[in-house]
Amino acid sequence: MKKMIGIPGTMSGLILRLGQCATAATSIGVMVSAPGFSSYTAFCFLVASMGLQMIWSFGLACLDVYAIMRKCDLQSPILLSLFTVGDWVTALLSLAAACSSAGVTVLFTKDTEFCRQQPALSCDRFQISVGFAFFNWISAAISSHAMFWILI
Repeated sequence: MKKMIGIPGTMSGLILRLGQCATAATSIGVMVSAPGFSSYTAFCFLVASMGLQMIWSFGLACLDVYAIMRKCDLQSPILLSLFTVGDWVTALLSLAAACSSAGVTVLFTKDTEFCRQQPALSCDRFQISVGFAFFNWISAAISSHAMFWILI
C-alpha cells in the first residue's frame, strides 16, 4: 500500500474530498444567486460541472468516512482505476467550465465593459464563483494526480 496525501480511505483523502465538495457548492451557490446567469451558456456549464464535481466528491467523501470507520483498505486496482478515471473526468470538466466562465467574465468586465452598461448583472458574483471554481479545480487536480501515482 502506497502512502500519499489524498488517497482514498484516509483522513487526508476525506479532507480533500470535503474541500472539493465545499468549493463546488460555494461556486454553485454564488453563481445561482447572481441574477441573469442563466442567459449565458458558459455560466450554465459552470453550474452543471460544479454540480457533477460536488456529487462525485460527496460520494467519495462518504466512501472515505466508511473506510475510516471500518478501517478497510480502498486500494484495490479496480477501485483505484475507477477513482482515477472519475477524478480525471471531473477535473477536466472543472477546468473547462472555470476557463470558459472566466473568459466570459473577463469579456464582460474588462473588454466590453458590459457590466457597467448592464447594472442588473452581478459581475462581482460571477468573478467570485469563477474563483471558487478554480479553487475546486486545484483540489481536483491534486486528487487526480495522487490517484494517478497510486495506480502506477
